[in-house]
Amino acid sequence: MDKDNRDYWKLRSLYKEVEDDDVPRFPPTNVVEPLTARNLFQLYINTFIAANLAESCVFPLDVAKTRMQVDGEQAKKTGTRMPTFRATLGNMLKVEGFRSLYAGFSAMVTRNLLFNSGRVVMYDIFRRPFLYVNAENVESLKVQWSLACSFTAGCIAQALANPFDIVKVRMQTEGRRRQLGYEARVSSMGQSFVDIYRHGGLPSMWKGVGPSCIRACLMTAGDVGSYDISKRTFKRLLSLEDGLGLRFLSSMCAGLTASVLSTPADVIKSRMMNQPVDESGKNLYYKNSIDCIRKLIREEGALTLYKGLMPTWFRLGPFSVLFWLSVEQLRQWEGQVGF
Repeated sequence: MDKDNRDYWKLRSLYKEVEDDDVPRFPPTNVVEPLTARNLFQLYINTFIAANLAESCVFPLDVAKTRMQVDGEQAKKTGTRMPTFRATLGNMLKVEGFRSLYAGFSAMVTRNLLFNSGRVVMYDIFRRPFLYVNAENVESLKVQWSLACSFTAGCIAQALANPFDIVKVRMQTEGRRRQLGYEARVSSMGQSFVDIYRHGGLPSMWKGVGPSCIRACLMTAGDVGSYDISKRTFKRLLSLEDGLGLRFLSSMCAGLTASVLSTPADVIKSRMMNQPVDESGKNLYYKNSIDCIRKLIREEGALTLYKGLMPTWFRLGPFSVLFWLSVEQLRQWEGQVGF
């Protein structure tokens, strides 16, 4: 309790004090759900369901994007022109059939358990100490703390999910390898794990983890962090209620930001993960991520780092919208407040 200037005792406010002691205190608006084991578990399950729902709609775009990113190596060797996104999709359907559009989907579903669910839950935990009540009695979060929390959450989640990312990339590019006459490398997710371990041991499961974590940091900042900040900003500036319009606008901004930030690291990650290795597990094309960047810029130009930007945006834009609308709707059905 505190004593005021009239010698009256009063209960101390749980929220940030404003300068004028005579202003009544009220609970702040736009408060996040309390941190409990049940709420965290619900958020974990909701994000897993939402991620798989969104991926089922946009996964063919991810396969085509990965194909375009690794096809640059073959185009460089043969001197041929890089196929367009439309041509890549058309070739996959014509030569490999509809199933090729969902190559690696099983690895993606398993990866979502660790990556998409993990990064959202960890971001929610990490951001809470930095939430504060501003002068307008609204719970707020500064941009730098949102970035720091999303960077950390994305890095940890990707480090855990990296083996499934390698398997996904290999399964997505297997059809292209067979078209080029190479020996089949992947038949299933389990067989791919066995093959990776046999040729490089346990460390090979984390090949390319550097660019993968950088990409995950940037994408989580652009997707999760940007959605959080955009939603708070639009709600304040446009006086929007927490509903479909606010969620749609915020998720669109999140998808665009995530695409621009993550594409260069995504290109490097795909090249590093897809490159062949010798009998001892040593990389044959790129020594490390820095060597990959140097060779890409020198041999293919700086714009190569943004190869696949449009399909990335075509994928991440709808993915972010479907993902966040699904997460928010599930929370609403469960009687929780918005993210």
